[in-house]
Amino acid sequence: MRRPDFRWLGVVLLALVVGAAIAAPWIVPAPPDVQGDVAITRFLPPATIDATGLIHPLGTDRLGRDVWSRLVHGARVSLAVGALAMGLSLLIGVTIGALAAGARKPVEALLLGVTDFALGLPRVVLLLLLASFWEPSATLVVVVLGLTGWMPIARLVHAEMKAQLARPYVLSALALGAGRARVLLRHALPHTLSPVLAAATLGVGYAITLEAGLSFLGLGVQPPTASWGTMIASGRETVVNAPWVGLAPGVALVIVVVACTLVADSVGRKTTI
Repeated sequence: MRRPDFRWLGVVLLALVVGAAIAAPWIVPAPPDVQGDVAITRFLPPATIDATGLIHPLGTDRLGRDVWSRLVHGARVSLAVGALAMGLSLLIGVTIGALAAGARKPVEALLLGVTDFALGLPRVVLLLLLASFWEPSATLVVVVLGLTGWMPIARLVHAEMKAQLARPYVLSALALGAGRARVLLRHALPHTLSPVLAAATLGVGYAITLEAGLSFLGLGVQPPTASWGTMIASGRETVVNAPWVGLAPGVALVIVVVACTLVADSVGRKTTI
């Protein structure tokens, strides 16, 4: 119990990133896609004031666009994609895991077999395959990430619910006449939410990383829409003369993933205690 708890550090980091994303229109010097005189404003270093009097805290990119503005507006896209994709994975995973835990043996074996088969597929290869079938967009990324990320959640929910169904309170509820569906939904399922919440928090960071990877490869969010993946992709050609273009979204991505990991670790530790 005396071990250092970094829970609040993760919460504070996530709150700062989410707060900046929400307040994006009011804390940036210019809209994310506005281009000035490219010959004058391109590749301005951080904390530079341009000819119009605007200060660029993180500099500008090759088109003269403000990196700070694109960073906070890109946070809206990246965080929304990660959260929505994890929400879809939770919906599918919890449903299948709960059905498998409460169903009869043949149905349970079928659902677990489908889950194990999907879990055995290489996720990155499957992501690239699915993303190449349709026109890239943020909606496609959410659907693809959600449809390829539910298997660990289903396995976790199934294991936790099977453990809960063997507890004395479940047997007592059944003895008192409670239906099996009521026991599953009102008693067993709520006790699985803590570990599922920990896994979901960790999964949000992973989904944001995958979204950035797909956007980097051109299969996710498309320019000129700002996202961390597209910003990193645009900064790979200027890593020597203007490293801040790709470094800023890369650091933001690392901060969010670390924050999600800290929060998930804290939730998991509280659950075990």
